[in-house]
Amino acid sequence: MNIICKKIMPALLALTAAGVVFVGCSKKSGTASTISMYAIPKQKIPWFEPYSQGIERAAKEFGFNGYYLPPSTADEAEQVRLTRDAINQGANALLVVPNDANSLVPVFSEAKKKGIAVLTHESPDQPEADYNVEMINSDVYGEHFAEELAKQIGGEGEYVIFVGSLTVPAHNIWADSAEKYMAKNYPGITLAASRFPVAEDREKSRQTALDILKTYPNLKGFITIGSQGGPGAGQALRELGLTDKVAVVGGGTPDEARPFVKDGAWDVVILWNSGDASYAMAYIAKLILDGKKDEVKPGFTIPGLGSPQIKGINILFDNPLILTRDNIDDYHF
Repeated sequence: MNIICKKIMPALLALTAAGVVFVGCSKKSGTASTISMYAIPKQKIPWFEPYSQGIERAAKEFGFNGYYLPPSTADEAEQVRLTRDAINQGANALLVVPNDANSLVPVFSEAKKKGIAVLTHESPDQPEADYNVEMINSDVYGEHFAEELAKQIGGEGEYVIFVGSLTVPAHNIWADSAEKYMAKNYPGITLAASRFPVAEDREKSRQTALDILKTYPNLKGFITIGSQGGPGAGQALRELGLTDKVAVVGGGTPDEARPFVKDGAWDVVILWNSGDASYAMAYIAKLILDGKKDEVKPGFTIPGLGSPQIKGINILFDNPLILTRDNIDDYHF
């Protein structure tokens, strides 16, 4: 532990008791950084483990103190409370992945009035945010899901879509994109029912998939947008002996998806690294806090990530990972 961590450890112990995890020290020598950033994902699940690592890496490279506050479940009220806690703890920047875009508007407004930088992820055009950062292009990300599912089911059949909730903006944008692409390019593939808001809970996804397969016995595929939808649907297919008859294309982490992909219960995993998102958010927040917000413009570059597209407050990279049985062992998180 370096000298900076030692000097702030008494405060960190109190924060840890309150549920805050300290993940990165400023690399500056002598005194601790006066900048504190709080990274708050949607919930404590494997998908967001790299999110913690990204803020830790940025803290060490760019010279600030980083904290990680994952809600225990995908509960919007708990996330709002944690965000307010971060403000009360003296946050200079909030890096949030909203469970509900609207419920966070008042707390973000409060933060902005106090001069706190507000960055979001998976929440395009988030009100009261300085910027929203995406590691994929939301306009076309859902098309990847539709195209991969169409390949798996041979261009014909019924399918359904799981999302994390009906209030997560990004999930529903991607679902809209998938539906439109499928209808335009694969008229032989039809949507069996309205989307199901269960993909952030494995057991709900499993039970919903079991119910759907009973209601729609000719169903050919699931698109799961939300990291627990794939494992849930895959488990349902295992239980019903349908892993070779019904396809699953969904978002998730390689380590969690691997056993399902290996036995055919989950066919294609489409994702990005959430750690890249928190790293980019921290980099931009540091520019804002350093009075360099004007540098965030077309052509600017984030170290290791390249130059994003900028649309309003949305900063868009486009680098989805598409994993199958052939390459999933190349990725570990």
